[in-house]
Amino acid sequence: MRPGEAVVHVHPPGPLLALLGNPNCGKTALFNRLTGSRQKVANYAGVTVERKEGRFTTEGGRKLRLLDLPGTYSLHPRSADERVTRDVLLGSAAGEKRPDLLLCVVDATHLRRQLRLVFAARQLGLPCVVALNMCDAAERRGLTIDADALSRELGLPVVRTVAVTGEGVETLRRLLDDRAKWEVPPPPAVGEGDHQRIDRLLARLGLAGALPPEATDRIDRFVLHPVAGPLLLAAVLFFVFQAVFAGAAPLQDGIEAAALRAGSEIAAWLPPGPLRSLLVDGVIAGAGGVLVFLPQILILFFFILVLEESGYLPRAAYLLDRMMGGLGLSGRSFIPLLSSFACAIPGIMACRTIPNTRDRLVTIALAPLMTCSARLPVYALLIGAFIPRRELGFGIGLQGLVLFALYLAGVAAAALVAWLLKHATAHGQVRTLMMELPAYHWPRAANLAIGLWQRALVFLRRVGGIILGLTVLVWALASFPAAPADAALPAIEYSFAGQLGHLLAGLFAPAGFNWQIAVALVAGLAAREVAVGALGAVYAVAATGDAAAQQLGLLIAQHWSLPTGLALLAWYVFAPQCVSTLVAMRRESGSWALPAGVAAALFGLAYGAAFLTFRAALAC
Repeated sequence: MRPGEAVVHVHPPGPLLALLGNPNCGKTALFNRLTGSRQKVANYAGVTVERKEGRFTTEGGRKLRLLDLPGTYSLHPRSADERVTRDVLLGSAAGEKRPDLLLCVVDATHLRRQLRLVFAARQLGLPCVVALNMCDAAERRGLTIDADALSRELGLPVVRTVAVTGEGVETLRRLLDDRAKWEVPPPPAVGEGDHQRIDRLLARLGLAGALPPEATDRIDRFVLHPVAGPLLLAAVLFFVFQAVFAGAAPLQDGIEAAALRAGSEIAAWLPPGPLRSLLVDGVIAGAGGVLVFLPQILILFFFILVLEESGYLPRAAYLLDRMMGGLGLSGRSFIPLLSSFACAIPGIMACRTIPNTRDRLVTIALAPLMTCSARLPVYALLIGAFIPRRELGFGIGLQGLVLFALYLAGVAAAALVAWLLKHATAHGQVRTLMMELPAYHWPRAANLAIGLWQRALVFLRRVGGIILGLTVLVWALASFPAAPADAALPAIEYSFAGQLGHLLAGLFAPAGFNWQIAVALVAGLAAREVAVGALGAVYAVAATGDAAAQQLGLLIAQHWSLPTGLALLAWYVFAPQCVSTLVAMRRESGSWALPAGVAAALFGLAYGAAFLTFRAALAC
């Protein structure tokens, strides 16, 4: 959705209830408890902030719409999320109806800080109900809060809830049936400031004393320790990184096998011709190319949700903030960049957790420089063909060392680009990391399931359809026009893709690339690993599976020079991202300006790296 684009939402009938609260107050858990699976996720008009709306029915049969507003500490916004919350509450958000009632969710263990938002909400002139959440955690720390007394002090209905277990939810449903609760309350008295009012309120309720240390404080002595903390974080990230690769592989193999089986069945059912090729090589192969990313995305977001719900994710950002700050970013950028090693698409989607707009866009721009798994087939082919299998000692092989160097080159390039962008775009910017470190919680299976289901739908709806369409387009370019009956060359040479390859050969010749490589680079726009299949088609490789890779490796080793092979390896360190990544960047940034600029910059970096590598190898 483009920023500033005029969008009119057609809202279904029924009163609108909005959830308002600080981050980590249990607001989303209450939202999930009330609405279950009856939720839909989109973006607010004109911004990339996520919008979650659901429906539920009260005890008396009243149908309500529930809007989960982004978490905010105040109504004086400092981030895009907080601006959206303020605009919705004021009725100035594009295409949004102003809520009919506010449900203010308050963490009972941090009452002093949370009540400031409740007092600010009362100034808006909207009916309010307070959900006093996490009462069980407060009571375990020796804090008992009288909800009725708090209600009298605030002049608002207060309901005790424990969202993660469902305690108090039915009471809340019954309360929302009371029509009087939907009437605008009298304006609050004006006089002393909110801090003084809260202090006096807590004193009257006997809650002014400090809470004793809890288990979270004891755990943080280890988790946030200057030595043990980073070591633990490295172990956690290593585990997540390995799980994204190892856990996704069987599922991806299953998806690929299912796509191949479906293609074989359709191929056996239909006679040879354009229709069979379209369905098998275009639609089914395209659908498989979309779905094959899904296991990595779900595994990645599973761990992100676990780390977030448990309370560890903000601590990881805190530990990494100083290191990332030297590159002009904050600690929040690290996990999206780490996830981009699996695939840039989930990494780009994970950038939504970064509140600073400049940092979010820079992180999105850096994600394609991480060596995604789609480059591994290309690296494996080229390293096997041009790098000898030689042991260097201590169990280190030359081929493995080259692969490590390629990964390291991507990381170094990302660090250099981030450092340059820091000096170009962050002049005078004071970088601070402000976040709440919530108490540790065991993640709830229901919340994880709902979160994963939502992420899967978002990926398939926003990216899947476009990837499928573009894959079919690439198929058409590689299939038409068909080769003549007496063709002596591979069919791809007569296609539009082959003609384009010959047209681009002059452009890529200074970097040592021939027209066959140019065809592979064009096909690789759909997905980088498609380049291997395109090379196999160009060189008419008839084998399949591992035999095809071995045969293709022998052919390119015979037809290409060593400088050409090394130049292509250098190219793929910076290779312009695939179309699906461009689409994801467009969706998350709100315009084509960022993906177009990044694609152009990466093309220049890739061409320059290939050119310099080719010339240096020729000179040696």
